[in-house]
Amino acid sequence: MAFSKLQKELINTAKYLVVRGKGILPVDEPTGSFFKESEAVADTPENRRRHLEILFTSDCSLGNCISGVIFLEQTFVEKTKDGTPFLKLLDHLNILPGIKLDLGITDLAGSQGEKTTKGLDDLPERCRMYKVMGAKFAKWRCVFKIGEQTPSQLAIETNTTLLARYAIICQQNGLVPIVEPEVLCDGDHDLERAKLTSIKVLSAQVKALLDHGVLLEGMLLKCSMIRPGHACETVCTPEQVAEATIEVLTRTIPPAIPGITFLSGGLSEIDATTYLNSINKHPGVNKPWSLTFTFGRALQATVMKIWGGKDEKVAAAQQEFIKRVKANSKASLGNYSSKDEGNGEDDDARKSLFNPEHSY
Repeated sequence: MAFSKLQKELINTAKYLVVRGKGILPVDEPTGSFFKESEAVADTPENRRRHLEILFTSDCSLGNCISGVIFLEQTFVEKTKDGTPFLKLLDHLNILPGIKLDLGITDLAGSQGEKTTKGLDDLPERCRMYKVMGAKFAKWRCVFKIGEQTPSQLAIETNTTLLARYAIICQQNGLVPIVEPEVLCDGDHDLERAKLTSIKVLSAQVKALLDHGVLLEGMLLKCSMIRPGHACETVCTPEQVAEATIEVLTRTIPPAIPGITFLSGGLSEIDATTYLNSINKHPGVNKPWSLTFTFGRALQATVMKIWGGKDEKVAAAQQEFIKRVKANSKASLGNYSSKDEGNGEDDDARKSLFNPEHSY
């Protein structure tokens, strides 16, 4: 198949974002939600800017583990204290800038409390604007909640079609789309229900992408690791999560898609890393995609707590951030070990980050 110049650019960018040993850092939590949940730092525009500067100036080796950063529209043009644009800082580290283009979750009319996502109306214009400003890729998220009668066919068709429309608009304007059909881990559903629902959603998503003519080689998929709901009484091992995740992916995702980036979904920092490691260590199955991380809270929660808004704690917070990034880099290769973690009795990285009140 002969690819156009634009298609080749999209393919090369997608491959770069999921090169082995690297993941993507999302700093695109809705304004205020991450700070509110951390309870460690006051939610102000300056603290949000300082938080990003702490991450981006943590170590010159950051680009060895992180390939891209997903910004909010509000923070895409932010600068360091000395006036250096964050995008210039990342460019020196060979880290690509991306942009969250959905405008948040809203009620899906005609459903039983299900959700869809806003932002499609002016999407072509925003894609062109952020491409000119330096963005290389984008992200859009829709959520699916498992319940007695959900996700409904209405929600699945509406949201997978929406994600496909976003993806083709991005590609037409030179941005690699990260497509995120997130099956939420809220609830008490078991592992089998999580598998069946994920297969249904991801199958519908791939069909919608193909129906819309999306170049699979020039996009990435972001999804949940397959596990029971947080309220399920049955606890699964990392190996069981890996087995279920690989089963779902091999049944639904074409090998033309170069990479799958997992979200942490309220897992503790260490559990998220351990599950990712188990997925990449899973034996006996040819995994044609790069399987890596797009962890938000599972890379930053302990960092935020250590920093606490205090200048004298910045170095310690940066050290913790690099520790977490390197651990997940190893996990994306299947080389992570529990020895990479400390043995502290009160290790915040071992605490669940699930919040039933989390703002989606």
